Amino acid sequence: MTVLTVNAGRPAPVSYTDSPGGLTGIDKHPVEGLIAVGDPGPEGEGGSGVAGDAVCDLRHHGGSHQAVYAFAREELDAWERELGRPLANGSFGENLTTSGVTVSGALIGERWRIGAELVLEVTSGRIPCRTFAGHLGQDRWVRRFTQAAAPGAYLRVITPGGIRGGDPVEIVHRPDHGVTVDLQFRAVTTQRELLPRLLAAGEALHPLALRKAREYVARQGADGERRSGRPEAHAGH
Repeated sequence: MTVLTVNAGRPAPVSYTDSPGGLTGIDKHPVEGLIAVGDPGPEGEGGSGVAGDAVCDLRHHGGSHQAVYAFAREELDAWERELGRPLANGSFGENLTTSGVTVSGALIGERWRIGAELVLEVTSGRIPCRTFAGHLGQDRWVRRFTQAAAPGAYLRVITPGGIRGGDPVEIVHRPDHGVTVDLQFRAVTTQRELLPRLLAAGEALHPLALRKAREYVARQGADGERRSGRPEAHAGH
């Protein structure tokens, strides 16, 4: 299991984002040398955990629980075949392009050691947005990406450190709750009846997803029944 490349992006003006100032750092490319990775600070204030990487819309991106975004090269290869176009490392705006790592199937709270010091912890899947769709220039991209339910993983920084392309990835902790990134993603997008299952991951879960799960259980009950006893009508978006 390996990090193929560490990727970073610089602020660039584009027409397809609603980010303040019309800037985005989603166009990421591999960077050479040892790259520092650390906790960027709280949501709404901190940006990327990867040195030299820009996060331009702090309303929805960056911060401690989304410090690093990882996506598997194997998934990029699958999208290459489906879209009929090459996708270089970093094409999905990921900071880490991995090989041999089950990224979307990783457990919430799973910890990875990369290189000599860096330890990251999986928090959630990536929710596609307008900027992502505009960057790829694909019709109905948000829907297609959501339906695939292989979103890659956001990670928080447990122990800061320096990494470079080619560094090994070692899974040093794997929880036993069974809540994977793809399950979490489906629960907050298309299958909300899965939300109660997220509670097993506890505080390792991204706070927004944890709040949604708690609100759902308070409203519907842990079994998906309304407090009045009538079952909820399922609806995705």
